[in-house]
This record gives sequence, structure tokens and C-alpha cells, in this order.
Amino acid sequence: MSADNARISELQNALRKKMADNKTIADSFKVEEGTVVVSTEQKAAFDSNMRDIKEIKGLIEGLESMDQVNSWSSEPASDSVGAAAAAGQMARSHGAKSLGQLFLDSPEFKSLNGGKNGANMPSPFILNSGDITSQGWGQKDVYSGLLDTTGLSFTGFGTRERDALVIPPMRTRRVRDLFPARTTTAAVIEYFRQLGFTTPGTTATNAAAPVAQRSGGAFASKPQSSMVFEGHQAPVRTLAHWEAAHRNVLADEPQLRSIIDNELLYGLRLQEDYQILNGDGTGENLLGVLETPGVQEYSWSDGATTPVPDTKADALRRAATLAFLAYYEPTGIVLHPNDWEDLELTKNTQGTYLMAVSMQVGSEARVWRMPVIDTPAIAEGTALVGAFGTGAQLYDREQANIRISEQHADFFVRNAIVILAEQRLALAVKRPESFVKVDFDSAPEA
Repeated sequence: MSADNARISELQNALRKKMADNKTIADSFKVEEGTVVVSTEQKAAFDSNMRDIKEIKGLIEGLESMDQVNSWSSEPASDSVGAAAAAGQMARSHGAKSLGQLFLDSPEFKSLNGGKNGANMPSPFILNSGDITSQGWGQKDVYSGLLDTTGLSFTGFGTRERDALVIPPMRTRRVRDLFPARTTTAAVIEYFRQLGFTTPGTTATNAAAPVAQRSGGAFASKPQSSMVFEGHQAPVRTLAHWEAAHRNVLADEPQLRSIIDNELLYGLRLQEDYQILNGDGTGENLLGVLETPGVQEYSWSDGATTPVPDTKADALRRAATLAFLAYYEPTGIVLHPNDWEDLELTKNTQGTYLMAVSMQVGSEARVWRMPVIDTPAIAEGTALVGAFGTGAQLYDREQANIRISEQHADFFVRNAIVILAEQRLALAVKRPESFVKVDFDSAPEA
């Protein structure tokens, strides 16, 4: 695969060059009287580079996937399906670690020596999402994050576990997965909210037009486009909760791992989904996408009535068009599980399903070429369609971390400990009109 590796290296160099070009263009933007002015040529060059960047990134990912498939196909065939399954379980047990297992393997937890050195951690253990392969952080499919149920020992800790840990119902797809996440060291994110060409009540104009080379014997001047930018701040907010446990869990790694994986970190993810979508920006809440001023709206009842009334799937496609008309390509859909059920079960007059989602392992639910996140974090009857990749940015100030202490109330004399999980993040919706809030009020009447 040396030829493929060389090609990947070439593509990576091209990707870095395109990104550097776009940075140079962005640095050349002018600020006049508090307004950032971007010329038509600059915007065209910037957009062209972004398209190239996405295409190159896709090619790199494709070549890397081919490399993985070729490596797998060159391995000897398994003697049986059972042997293959056992090998897969062994690989997951020794390779793909859950969040709780990463904590148990950390120097911070090992320093407690199973509780013999006390129950107060000298420093918090911070989880790096780049190393996480389960609980919906970097997970490739819903099966790779399952806890070991074959009786294999946990890597580096404990003894053979005869009974499987009971895992509560979990949402494996996250709203976060639609966003490009970026790390930050700031407490407040300063950013510009761009109001584009289609925002009512603004002076933003798209003046692009055909221009003659000469006018009246002189070189013709070119029209100037302008965009309106508003300065905003996105404060870093903290999401946290804790749980009490007996001190003995420090010496019982499977139970401690279960508390961390199944309750504390999972609870953070539930609240994170809600804040990204619905936070009202007051107090310690994020300003969620649905609460950001300037987000477009579309109602199902406004759809076509002939030759047949629009379905919910039609409403999502028409909402995507609004994002396209705002010069942004929608990259994802968020809706309630009940609405997703309605879409999947929609039939024609002959009883044939109009939409089918592949159920193969690792498949991704999509509608109109856009990935779908179905989550109870969004209200039933509401959907969000938008350019999550370019319209908003998620910032991780402090990724999920775990701390343990017995210094709380009378926990010391009760042999109890506190297990605390928290994270800090910020959300900046920089292009509000790239998002469309869909109201599934009622089907258009024929």
C-alpha cells in the first residue's frame, strides 16, 4: 500500500495548502465602520477553496478506508462464525475501551491504589475524545461500544467477569456529531454572526453581475457586494453532576466503570444535546441553535397540496431548499423519534413504504442525502435542518473529566465517596440563516 500512502501524503499537502490559502483570504477581509466588507472575488475564492477542501478530505478518508479493507481482506479466513465473533469480542475487550475503562487505566485513578491510599484524587482525570471509541464519542457503529459479555477479563484490572453488566437504554447518535468541534483555552468566545444576502431588514447585498471590459472607452468598474456582521460572545458553560457511592467501588473496577459509563457521562451527553438545541442563553445555559435570532422557519402546512399533499419528508426537503437559497449547503437533520417514525413508516396508496433505511451494521440514517439524528432532546413536532458544518461551531474548553473525593458532608465517616463528572463547552451560531426550524403543524389540505 506504499503507493496509496504516497497519494494520501500528496492529498494532505494539497489540503494544507488550500487551508492556508483560505486563511490568507480571511486575513484580507476589511473592517469599515464596524462592518466587515468582503468582495465578490474574495467570497468566490473562499467558497471555491472550501469545496476543494471538502473534496480532498473525502478522498483521503476513502483511501484510508480502502487501506483498512485491504488489510482485513488479506487476513486468513476464520474457521467459523463463532470464532470470528470471539475474535471480534477479544479485539473490543483489548482495544476499544469505554470511558470508564479509560479512567480505570489512568495514573490518576491508579494513584488511589484501590482506596488504600485514600479516596481523594490528586488531580482530575480529563477524557480525550480523540481516544474514545464508545458511548457515542468517535464510535463507528452501535456495536463497537458494547461492554464485554464473553467472560474476558477487563484489560489491566480486576478478574474474570462472569455476568454481563446491565446497560440501560442509550441514545447512540448525538447532536454533537453534526458539528465540527474545536478546542479552546478561552472563557468567552468572541465571534462575528454573519447576516447573509437573504436576511430581511439588513443592508447585506449580493451585487455580483455581468460586467463589460470597457465602458465609454475606460475600463469598467466592478460592483461591490457587502455582508453584515454582528459581534457576539459565546461564554463557556459548565455541565456537571455527581453521584454518591460506597468506598468499596474503588476496589471493584467493573462497578465503578459501570457508574461512570452508564450514568455520569451518559447524563452529561443527554444535557449536552438539549443545550445545543434548546439552551436559552440565560444564566448558565448555552444559546442553542433553535433559540438563536435569525434562524429561518418553515411550516409543513405551507407545502404543496397537489397532486398530493406534502409529507413530512417533503417538508424537510423544502426546508433544505431555504438553506440552499441562503447560500449554505445543509449537512444534517435533527428530529424527535416520533417524527422519525412517521417518516420511516410513510406509505403510498398501495401500502409500499416510501423510504427505507439500510439496517446493515454501521449504516447511517439519511433523508435527502443528509444524516439524521433522532433525539428526544428536540420537541416532538419540530425539526432542525441546517449547515451544521459551516453555520455553527462547537468549542470544547474542558472535555468530560472525572474526579473522586470523600470530602463531602459526612461521607468520610460513612465510607462514602463522591464521583463527579463535568465538562465545559461553548456554542457559536455564526450563520443563523443556514438553519431552518421546521414546524410539523399539520399536513397541507388537498
